[in-house]
Amino acid sequence: MNKQKSLIGSCVILILVGVCVFIALAGSILLSVQNRATQAFGEPVSGLNRQQRIYLSMQLMLQEKDLIFPAQPLTDPQPFRIELGEATASILQRLEIEGFIPSAAALRTYMVYKGIDTTLQAGDYQISPSMTPIEIAYALQDAVPSSVNFSILAGWRLEEIAQSLPTSGLNITPNEFLIAARSGTYPTSPSYFVPASASLEGFLYPDTYQFRRDVPVNEFINTILGNFNQKLTADIQQGYNRQGLTPYEGVILASIVEREAVVPEEMPLIASVFLNRLAIDMKLDSDPTVQYAIGFNQAQKTWWTNPLSLDDLRVDSQYNTYRYPGFPPGPIANPSLDALKAVAFPAQTPYYYFRAACDNSGRHLFAETFREHVENECP
Repeated sequence: MNKQKSLIGSCVILILVGVCVFIALAGSILLSVQNRATQAFGEPVSGLNRQQRIYLSMQLMLQEKDLIFPAQPLTDPQPFRIELGEATASILQRLEIEGFIPSAAALRTYMVYKGIDTTLQAGDYQISPSMTPIEIAYALQDAVPSSVNFSILAGWRLEEIAQSLPTSGLNITPNEFLIAARSGTYPTSPSYFVPASASLEGFLYPDTYQFRRDVPVNEFINTILGNFNQKLTADIQQGYNRQGLTPYEGVILASIVEREAVVPEEMPLIASVFLNRLAIDMKLDSDPTVQYAIGFNQAQKTWWTNPLSLDDLRVDSQYNTYRYPGFPPGPIANPSLDALKAVAFPAQTPYYYFRAACDNSGRHLFAETFREHVENECP
């Protein structure tokens, strides 16, 4: 009996030792798994309890390949939209179905482990299956697009383009842009007729462009110049030639027409007035050229002083066409295609004068003689 009791006691001790060894070994394995998960995926979010951390760490190590390798290498970015209020499970399922990630379950595990499963933002994204699932998870945390639309309005001068940069989302500063735009050294600029010392005023074509947020200033300007080159077709340049103008003079006059006109259909009429004046060596007498010469009006908070005073009209600048005959030294703004065409294909008129109509319509009254011009003055 004593021998039997002794044998049972020995077995119990062996079992207890075995259990302790198993617990110690299991604890060591679990600790190793947690450490490996931390090394591979970083520290988990602080809100996880011990059991959750152990479970998620084990899942991560089992699903590691589905997290660190892309679904489809060498694939271009594609659009992906997260709808407002869409559940995380739905988003991840769509990512898997559309081929962006190899496993929705694996990415869900990672996102819960890092605490980012509830922070996906609604919005439109450009993501690629060549990104790792982890990269995609973080890309979907920020709905700010990687590219932005940038608009140049017809009739803006360089400084107005510069003013719009700080709120555009682009990383280009106003000063950086102005220095670059005034250097005039760009491979895509129409250098065959732009003087070497000239700025790019007049050649930054008004349009809406899409740029990367980190686009360099040279690429930014070259893209806009390339658009201008496409718009200034051979037909338009031949039209300038028929008017006795060089292409550069054509752009200068188009910039003046742009600033003078309010109603686009009047541009060919306004162009005809200036061409008629040039034909008889009459000064252009254009208010916008004086506005350009004056520059920024601090009181009015504009680059285009209105109305002009008699002192303004006396400003001593080569851009003041009331004082100096012929063309100003360069364009005064960036003209639209309508203005470029108006100078190339002007209306055929006997007019030498025009002034704003009195009905606030933005239209003008045209006259052949100065006497008629005076008679058109508003009462």
